[in-house]
Amino acid sequence: MPTQRLRPQALALVIRRTLRQAAPAALGLSALMPLSAMVQAQQVQFNIPAQSLASALLAFGSQSNLQVLYSPQDVEGKRSAAISGAMEPAQALPKLLQGTGVSYQIEGNQATIHAREGGNAVELGATNINSQGLGQTTENTGSYTTGAMQTATKLPLTLRETPQAVTVITRQRMDDQSMRSLDDVVQATPGLRMSAARPANSEYFSRGFPISNLMFDGLPTTYNADWVAAADMAPYDRVEIVRGATGMMQGAGNPSAAINMVRKRPTKEFQGSVTGSAGSWDNYRGELDLSGPLNDSGSVRGRFVGAYNDKDSFQDYAGRERGLFYGITEFDLTDDTTLTVGASNQNDNNNINWGGLPVNRDGSHVGYSRSTNVGYDWSYQDINNTTLFAEIDHHFANDWRLHVAASKNWSDFALQGAVFERTGSTSAEAFRQRVFNQRRDYDQSSYDIYANGPFKLFERQHELVVGASKREVKTSAHGGTVFIPVDNLFAVNPSGIARPTVPDLYDLSEKVEQEGVYVTTRLNIADPLKVIIGARLDWYDNQSTYNEINDGYYTNSDYKVTRNVTRYAGVIYDLDDNHSVYASYTDIFMPQSEQGLGRSIIRPIEGKNYEIGIKGEYFDGALNASAAIFQIDQENRAAESANQRGCIDYTCYEASGKVRTQGIDLELMGALTPNWQVGAGYTYSQTKFLKDANKAKEGSKFDSDLPEHLFKLSTTYTLPGELNQWRVGGNVYSQSGIFNKGTSTFGNYRIDQGSYAVVGLMVGYKVNKNLDTRLNLNNIFDRKYYQGIAGNNTWSPYDVYGDPRNFTLTAKYSF
Repeated sequence: MPTQRLRPQALALVIRRTLRQAAPAALGLSALMPLSAMVQAQQVQFNIPAQSLASALLAFGSQSNLQVLYSPQDVEGKRSAAISGAMEPAQALPKLLQGTGVSYQIEGNQATIHAREGGNAVELGATNINSQGLGQTTENTGSYTTGAMQTATKLPLTLRETPQAVTVITRQRMDDQSMRSLDDVVQATPGLRMSAARPANSEYFSRGFPISNLMFDGLPTTYNADWVAAADMAPYDRVEIVRGATGMMQGAGNPSAAINMVRKRPTKEFQGSVTGSAGSWDNYRGELDLSGPLNDSGSVRGRFVGAYNDKDSFQDYAGRERGLFYGITEFDLTDDTTLTVGASNQNDNNNINWGGLPVNRDGSHVGYSRSTNVGYDWSYQDINNTTLFAEIDHHFANDWRLHVAASKNWSDFALQGAVFERTGSTSAEAFRQRVFNQRRDYDQSSYDIYANGPFKLFERQHELVVGASKREVKTSAHGGTVFIPVDNLFAVNPSGIARPTVPDLYDLSEKVEQEGVYVTTRLNIADPLKVIIGARLDWYDNQSTYNEINDGYYTNSDYKVTRNVTRYAGVIYDLDDNHSVYASYTDIFMPQSEQGLGRSIIRPIEGKNYEIGIKGEYFDGALNASAAIFQIDQENRAAESANQRGCIDYTCYEASGKVRTQGIDLELMGALTPNWQVGAGYTYSQTKFLKDANKAKEGSKFDSDLPEHLFKLSTTYTLPGELNQWRVGGNVYSQSGIFNKGTSTFGNYRIDQGSYAVVGLMVGYKVNKNLDTRLNLNNIFDRKYYQGIAGNNTWSPYDVYGDPRNFTLTAKYSF
């Protein structure tokens, strides 16, 4: 990326003592930082939450277009006040600095911050660094990291201040790697595994467990890979990921990770872009993004994003079509109150088979070509997802903030597709296709209200969050199956059979309600020591009714969890200006429907996450590094009771199963130099049964088709000097081997995918200040691998190939 585009990416002012200790790369970075435009005496729309003063000043510089100059020791350990609304920078800065004990001067386009007792601004010499820094919004920053995030605790904390392993996939990183969907983001995120459950459906995993919730602007929704399409990334500024148990923010779920997709917001100045791309297998896509003020004062702002994608597949008789729109409007009701309303629709039409490729009886891969389709050309899977959302944000005079958010989502799913099955016996096996007809409607509602702000205790300023949330999921479904006999593994003709009529054999209705209240506080125990503690109280109610004619897959259920307590604790200690160590405990619960003696519902599964680590923050947050050791215990898993007395017409269970994950997490993301962005991570994670009703499982792998080793790297470098219109980059995804094994009617089987690495390259050329082009080459060595492997050798086997070598050519015109 050319140097002139590196806007808020930079470093805060450091005095000569700090510069003498800084790495040469820091000096190189400072020399190339651009100067902001001269600030006009006009109102600017500010939205800066209370946070560390250094982070707040970076956000202030970004939003005001002022160069903010300061010495790190003058702001170390200080917290800013929150500011929001339209005002001149000279009015906003004193509000931001209220209670910090520092002074400021504004001259021209520069704001200088200094310790009040000194009486004068810091003396600036030839070696001083002018800077703007990173705020929470990542669009137009050119950065692979961000200034602050709220996904872990709702406190606006920097990555270094968050006592868990966290990753932010920024807008720039998504663009550089041509990430079009959440599948692409998960594939690139350290510690996360994207597995193809079927050719059109993806499951996400972290630290040995599936991810069952997705968050949109902090509001959680239920995610089921069978029925929910991967989100398109066009409407989103960034994706924030917190690994481990995240019950404080999500309520019920697995101790895996929180994935929070943060939407693009309207801008105070007009901007727009048109993007077009073309790629392998007739992959064509267009995007339009318009944003800006809707009235003269800028108190009403809007944004529209539209996208259309049509593509075939490397697999025969398969293709996908997607249409998307997203609209959002912000209204400044007063200087302190903003109302946001928005809507989005994503409509996916997939001409693609439901099942993957079968395996041999012993589990070995059949050896199909990657283009093989063992389904039919009439197979389809259509998903239409519509969302309405609204927020009210109010800032009080005492620096407290009230946030109210609501979201309503409707998802309509329709499917007709086939799954290859092996029937008969070992000596006389036969084959058939199970043809599904499925219709399913999801109706999800999420509500959240919280207040956060500072309070003083023992002469120190601390922070508090108090909130309540409600979440409701209603599901209705109906469908059925018919069977088509097949002669052998190679006898399927995708065009050989007309679409059959599949009658409905069952209907299902389900309702899940969750309500919770929560509190989190960040205590400033000493200048280098911060403690975060929190708790959440949940009520959970599940009711499911199933009516069948000739299908036994689903069952009725009715169970509740009352007053479940979720806990959060973290300690962060600053070793120096750049490094912190931390330790944290977090947990999450998952209700179970199994019954114990007297038909009592056994208590929920509890996932407990223990983590210690060290984090580094360099170049004032432009580069972040972390290393963590973690352990997750998932306890109370349902296990069949050895004593069945008293359980006359049902099976008794007890909460005795236990699974443990242990591992390490390493990550580096951000700017090594102004021209060099990097995002890299390595994760080792091993998950085993500690206790189980089947004693033979104890000590064995919990989920053997999840890799223990994951390495991911993406990087972009803008060439120096006269070649700065060019940028080059690459990415690597590498994982260790996985397998599934067991015994069925057809004997023992073992299904393997060995370790592999996939490499991609990128080259970009900025034609002029408006037109940017990029070529992405993926899987350049054409590595043949499976994105997901079959679970057994009998029914519903899903070997799914990963993409062969392919390319995408993109052009973006900004105005």
